[in-house]
Amino acid sequence: MTQMRWEQLLSPRRLHDQRSTSTREIGRSPFHKDHDRIVFSGSFRRLGRKTQVHPPTENDHIHTRLTHSLEVGCVGRSLGMIVGELLRDRLPEWITPADLGVIVQTACLGHDIGNPPLVTPASMPFATGFSVLKAVVC
Repeated sequence: MTQMRWEQLLSPRRLHDQRSTSTREIGRSPFHKDHDRIVFSGSFRRLGRKTQVHPPTENDHIHTRLTHSLEVGCVGRSLGMIVGELLRDRLPEWITPADLGVIVQTACLGHDIGNPPLVTPASMPFATGFSVLKAVVC
């Protein structure tokens, strides 16, 4: 079986880095910076205006894709930290379980960016209804 090359997979270097080596900042790893880049991006913030598909209920709470991505990120971070704890002795010394957690969280946060709104068979009556309503109003 092939061994993981953790130093290559979890490199602190980024494509935009001008320096040949990347120094570690106190309090923020390169992985935390990646997380912040997504959170502060316009693409991520626009997820707040997109509604996640949900069945009609008496509850009028609107669940946005932004909320969904944040929830998925929390679950991903927890799972990543658990795996990080289990792999602690195999990881490079400069990688912590928290780093692994934020790597997974960052991937989870970005999973909906750039994806078109989801249309499922369950949501078709809504999509059809809105199309008819738009045709009538416009």
